[in-house]
Amino acid sequence: MFAFQKIVEERIREAQNRGEFNDLPGSGAPLDMEDDSHVPEDLRLAYKILRNANCLPPELKLKKEIRQMEDMLDGIPDEKEKYRLIKQINFKITKLNMMGKKSPLLEETELYYEKLVDKFGEK
Repeated sequence: MFAFQKIVEERIREAQNRGEFNDLPGSGAPLDMEDDSHVPEDLRLAYKILRNANCLPPELKLKKEIRQMEDMLDGIPDEKEKYRLIKQINFKITKLNMMGKKSPLLEETELYYEKLVDKFGEK
């Protein structure tokens, strides 16, 4: 093992002397380190593969839809429309909870109409 490591280091040094590492893409730029400490260790590789393929697991896709719908609530002035959207959000949350593929990161509680109306200051 030591002999192999020595050969590798020697070849790297030779390549550096020849300038083969000059002008590499991203040279001089800070590394983009992904913080995956919040992901369970046994799921990190799978999540990284899915992220690199721009593919979301169904439960994360549903979670994203829920967040987008929650963001839409701010811009809806009509109380009846808010109520309809809240019902849709609750349905999606129920669907997410029924998937059974929950991780602690995906736990969600249902939204209640009065709490949201109070939050947005409209009654």
